[in-house]
Amino acid sequence: MISSIFRALRLTIISLVFFSGVYTLVIYGAAQLAPGKGKGDTIVSNGHRYYTNIGQAFTSDGYFNSRPSAVGYNAAGSGGSNKGPTNAAYLAEVQARIDTFLVHNPGVGKADIPVELVTASGSGLDPDLTVKAATIQVKRIAMQRHISEAALNQLIRRYTAKPMLGPDRVNVLQLNLALDRLQPKL
Repeated sequence: MISSIFRALRLTIISLVFFSGVYTLVIYGAAQLAPGKGKGDTIVSNGHRYYTNIGQAFTSDGYFNSRPSAVGYNAAGSGGSNKGPTNAAYLAEVQARIDTFLVHNPGVGKADIPVELVTASGSGLDPDLTVKAATIQVKRIAMQRHISEAALNQLIRRYTAKPMLGPDRVNVLQLNLALDRLQPKL
């Protein structure tokens, strides 16, 4: 029995050293080879540093709106709301988002709103939208900024990523920064 305790203790110490030391150093070393050296993919625009892989809050009618966040776009508290699709509070929250979207996007029907514009993701930090979710906002932005819809659609096409797997997507931050380069902030 004593020998079993010593073996268990030895395994615990070896695991502690490996997982809190060696493994950590290996992961840190691998991160140094990645873009941004493990600190994330960033863009600097007008003196501000933005993380392109973390959703940002854009609520002005002159910008493409991001996907809603259950955590207020706080990367330190990544997570979903954990409310189920039959939860009354969740349904009320989604309905409020639908109503707000319809007010700010006249001419769009409720059935035409992509689900990602009114529901938060599992992480609450998704930086991307589908092309459909970006395109449905074009009319509103064109009216606010006095830019042609064709120019905005071209901007969306330019910033559309076409991954090998999954749907085409548009990074909202990059799209909005390009929009500001096309026409300065409102």
